Amino acid sequence: MKALLYALLVSLLLSACVPLSHCSNTPVASARKEDIPYIKCQVCEKLAKQLSHQVHKKQAEIAPNKISEYQIIEIAENVCNLKKAEADWILQIDIVEKEDRLELLEQDSQGHCNSECKTIERACQEVIGYYDTDVAEYLYKSKPDIDSTFNFLCKDLTKACITKPPPVPKDRPAGEPFVPKSSKEAEMERLLKSMEGMPGAPNMKMYSRDDLMNMRNFGNEDDFDRNIDSELLIAEEINILQGKALRDKDRGKSDWKQKITTGIAETGMTLKKHASRVSSRVRQWWRGKTTRTTKSPKTGKSEL
Repeated sequence: MKALLYALLVSLLLSACVPLSHCSNTPVASARKEDIPYIKCQVCEKLAKQLSHQVHKKQAEIAPNKISEYQIIEIAENVCNLKKAEADWILQIDIVEKEDRLELLEQDSQGHCNSECKTIERACQEVIGYYDTDVAEYLYKSKPDIDSTFNFLCKDLTKACITKPPPVPKDRPAGEPFVPKSSKEAEMERLLKSMEGMPGAPNMKMYSRDDLMNMRNFGNEDDFDRNIDSELLIAEEINILQGKALRDKDRGKSDWKQKITTGIAETGMTLKKHASRVSSRVRQWWRGKTTRTTKSPKTGKSEL
């Protein structure tokens, strides 16, 4: 529950209750474009595997209905976008330097996304480029296995695996270590991604408690716990409303779509009320902190 509160807090910070200049203590990780030639073929190979796997998974979920070409296009469009659940596979890959090459190693769990994660995402986007609809059409019409998908995508279509990657320079800076996420962090990010685009749900980004505590001028843990409400049940409310509507659908009611829409809209209103309350608390805390900071020099002068 507190993890969801942290996510909402980021939205409040972006709404000008606290200036962004006060919240950035570490630079945002970016892709190392110079590494892409060394991993492009491996990324394409894993991309082909993911496309095949996710199409089969989607087909199993909607059976006995047949997967549509549009649904496959949606997978192809999202599979290289870390903001989408279809790209979660990228979070489980570590880039490891072995002699004069870079190797992509799959891990048992998702890791925190830093420069290596962004580099894989960028390589993936360069591979699929504007070919997402071509790949989707091939998967829809041909229903190929993984090897056939790899040959079509990585050799015939994009040429990503036609030539051998160049050797890695000896002076290449080492990448960061792979740091696994906790199961709670992974689950919360999955939940936030599933909420993206819902009416009334803000574009939320996941931050851990440590991330928030490390933000400059954010205060200590006592300030955080004392000034922020821990009563937000937005995700739970959405899930309950959706679940009820879907259960009604299974009972044969014809207005299940309207129930989902109405439920999400009602949850949006609840979200706004909670956000307003939390925003007020943050503003009060920020004004108090600013006042204490302003008064401290005067105290120092009087002591001198």
